[in-house]
Amino acid sequence: MDLKVLVSSLNDFASLSLAESWDNVGLLVEPSPPHTVHTLFLTIDLTEQVMEEALQKKVDLILSYHPPIFRPLKHITWKTWKERLVIRALENRVGIYSPHTAYDASPQGVNSWLAKGLGVCTSRPIHPSKAPTYPTVGTHRVEFSVNSTEDLDKVISAVKEIADVSVTSFSTRTDDEEQTRISLNCSQEALMQVVAFLSQSRQFYQKTEILSLEKPLLLHAGMGRLCTLDESVSLATMIERIKRHLKLPHVRLALGVGRTLESPVKVVALCAGSGSKVLQGTEADLYLAGEMSHHDVLDAASQGITVILCEHSNTERGFLSDLRDMLRAHLENKIDIILSEADRDPLCVV
Repeated sequence: MDLKVLVSSLNDFASLSLAESWDNVGLLVEPSPPHTVHTLFLTIDLTEQVMEEALQKKVDLILSYHPPIFRPLKHITWKTWKERLVIRALENRVGIYSPHTAYDASPQGVNSWLAKGLGVCTSRPIHPSKAPTYPTVGTHRVEFSVNSTEDLDKVISAVKEIADVSVTSFSTRTDDEEQTRISLNCSQEALMQVVAFLSQSRQFYQKTEILSLEKPLLLHAGMGRLCTLDESVSLATMIERIKRHLKLPHVRLALGVGRTLESPVKVVALCAGSGSKVLQGTEADLYLAGEMSHHDVLDAASQGITVILCEHSNTERGFLSDLRDMLRAHLENKIDIILSEADRDPLCVV
């Protein structure tokens, strides 16, 4: 499959518009075209050990969940390990693609996979994503009233000369007086021109309302998941479920104040990877994350919320098997998709 076609299909699978604004997602390293992909290689972290494995397996594109290029690189030398990754990828004609928080937010992404380990439950995003586009033209709505047909014609004629403005009008009655209400949808750039025109007339300007339009929220996409179990279980049972789902012999546990291993768990707030900002302030019996700051764990525990931490990438890596199967179906088995065997969390219990 041609690299550009594959990247387009990957973007269709989970839109990069779901990614956080601070993130660095998409195609990060591109060999000179044309570039045909026979084998796609999945990993959570692209370390030098994982790169060596990928080259030995002669892959054509690496999907690295975490972006190996995050902060801008000022030079590409052999000095640092991330620079060496770029050099080796280009020398061996291997592309690098990273979805990161787009897959965090996706309805079929890592957080939905993590929720599967809890048992039968209903879930929703803790912080829903916004749609990529506005429901109407423009980012702002400007509304004001005019009294006479002459004024109406003058206003409509003037604003139609401004780019990125759509105009509608309707009749209203205020204090037994017939008026025409003008509603303009416009872009941020056009808004300044609209305001400049209206400010020339005190009659219009003093009665003008300016509304900032919001992109609609998406019901099933967003950061974190708030999961409500069909039937509550003891904390001890939930711990075993999580360990089994993540294939971990140990997890880290902070009991909420007044809680024991026999305390019931009905509502779980979870966030794969780093959970502090996403989970903060969420009401639940249990927080599940890869990592949280020391003080955020203390805050949660003080409120009676138990915290389970599993290390950052341990809450993400198991998702790759599901991702492989979903991508095989999405790409109609046109390419080989394999998982890294060298990829692992850098921390272990000794």
